[in-house]
Amino acid sequence: MTDLAEVPARAGVSNVYADVGQLFAQTTIAEPKLAAVMMGQLIAGLGADQVCWGTDAIWTGAPQWQIEALRRLEIPEALRRKHGFAPLGDADGPVKRAIFGENNARLYKFDARQRLTLTDDRLAQARLAYERDGSLRTNLAYGFVAGRNAT
Repeated sequence: MTDLAEVPARAGVSNVYADVGQLFAQTTIAEPKLAAVMMGQLIAGLGADQVCWGTDAIWTGAPQWQIEALRRLEIPEALRRKHGFAPLGDADGPVKRAIFGENNARLYKFDARQRLTLTDDRLAQARLAYERDGSLRTNLAYGFVAGRNAT
């Protein structure tokens, strides 16, 4: 992670991006402070506008738990002081909004007008129906869990 974060400064380039995926999923569960440092390094080295959300959902299942983990993640004050990292901010703050979609929208030239069309597309209508009918999302894991069968 450190090597990737240092590429722009070492090579004098600005076209390096990080995709936060499987490594984030693993570290946020096993070593949350490591996940915080990883995010701090990427943002410090590449810039918050060069870090993009992605998932390896085929390996870890539905990504909602990862999304919630990143929304809640903050770099502890001691680590910010030690490494000079900036805070990640609020769940829906500018850094996390950029990572969760604004950076990819910019990279794929998906402008604000196009994004507005998504507010009433078939997926948005299905979401409204889901919420209207009283269903709440779940972060349950489905399938076999060592030692017991989860539902």
